[in-house]
Amino acid sequence: MEVADGTVTVVLPRALLALFPDAEREVAVAAGTVGELVGALDQRWPGMRDRLCDSTPRIRRHINIFVAGARASLETVVPPGARVHVLTAISGG
Repeated sequence: MEVADGTVTVVLPRALLALFPDAEREVAVAAGTVGELVGALDQRWPGMRDRLCDSTPRIRRHINIFVAGARASLETVVPPGARVHVLTAISGG
């Protein structure tokens, strides 16, 4: 997916796509931080912020967000053109 200057590509997990049927697997949003990215996703698909973040606010324990291959927090800077992957944790025993 090609993106314009100042935007980033977000790759969403299938688990979120099941909860938000109108959501796209890859979406381009304008964001300078992961927090802004989450806000942009929530604006497009209301309720997504609650699925990604807890009330503190922090990224939920079972969610991982990676910016350019590195695990991120809400304060992490997202460079223009970056690919951001949202992953759900896999648990088992």
